[in-house]
Formats: sequence, structure tokens, C-alpha cells
Amino acid sequence: MLSPREQLLGRIRTALAAGPAPAPPVPDWVAPVHPPLPAADLAVTFAENFQRIGGELFYCETLSQLGDKLRTWLAERLPAGQQFYVWEPAMQAQLAAAQVPFQDTETDFRALAAVGLTSCEALVARTGSIVVAPATASGRRLSIYPDQHLVLARPSQVVAEIDDALRQVKARYSDRLPSMLSLTTGPSRTADIEKTLVLGAHGPRRLSVFLLEDDA
Repeated sequence: MLSPREQLLGRIRTALAAGPAPAPPVPDWVAPVHPPLPAADLAVTFAENFQRIGGELFYCETLSQLGDKLRTWLAERLPAGQQFYVWEPAMQAQLAAAQVPFQDTETDFRALAAVGLTSCEALVARTGSIVVAPATASGRRLSIYPDQHLVLARPSQVVAEIDDALRQVKARYSDRLPSMLSLTTGPSRTADIEKTLVLGAHGPRRLSVFLLEDDA
């Protein structure tokens, strides 16, 4: 009967005789973590992922259709006595043409801002995220302060990955990047307190995208 010490030394000698252990595989640092998304279906993938995380998406083929859906949305969701704010001139012109009423100034913003409509820099298909920058007339407040945030976007703004969105922002602004970028993934939420999910804790409680065709 071998002693415990001899048994241990025997195992060591056997392991040494077998040669060095095989080296671990070398990671492929270049290959993407996720399989590539089909370029033809990026808008569909964004819509699926955006709705999966609690966002609402409304597809509009024409400006008239956008007007119909926005008026219906506001009639159902805008609280009585509250305001729908739109500060970007291009969108103000579009909504005026579509006959959608809105507040174009900052009058009583803190007291009455229930809904804000902004543009965005990109829509990320992989995560269903929206990239928003304050380099527009909407600034930082209109996408954060109102209880409900609406985004007007185009299918051509959908990109596959977050890094694609950042490259798009870099190409647009060059060396004059916005002071911040907000990557918004679904409505604001937290479950920090007793694991109870609360919407609207740090920002808008509802997030909706109106996707208007590029040729509209």
C-alpha cells in the first residue's frame, strides 16, 4: 500500500511523462461576437427588437398616414391640459403639412410637457436602440423630460450594430461631435427598490417610434 505522499508523487510523475498540457485556443479577436444581420431585413429586425423591449412602433408610408396615426396617438395618450412639444423646424413643417397640432415654443414646458417629438441619429437593429444627440433644436431636454418620448425616423437610418451608428455619427459631424450621445433602449425603467419594476424612473415612461418612408 503506497502512502498518500507516494501516490501524489506518482500522479505527478505520470503527468510529467505525458508532456505539457495543450495550449488553450487563441481567441479570434476579429470575428464578430454575433452572426451578421441580413442587410435587407434591418428595419424588420429593429422593429421586432424595439417592440420586444417595450417600445411602440408605427410604420407610415406617407405623410398623410403619419398625420392620421399621430393625431390618433395624441387623442388617446395626451393628457387633458398637457402639451405636445416639437422644436425642430423640419419636423414642425412636416407636422403642419400633416395637420397635426403641436406646441413649437418652450411656453410652460416644465409644467405642461407630457409628450415630446424628436429626430434621431440612428436606429440600431441588433438591440432595438435609438441614438439621440442634442445637436438639434430639441436639445437635451425634449427626449428626457416629457413623460412620453416620440421619435420620427426613416428606414434609411436603421443600422445593424452600435458601432455602425457611431460611425454614422462620426461621418455626419466629423470633428464637431455633439456634446453627448444618448443610446436609448426601451422606456426608462428600474427595479432597484425591492425588485419592483418601475417605468419612467429616470426618463420617459413610454417610447414610440414613427417610421416614415424615406420618399414620403
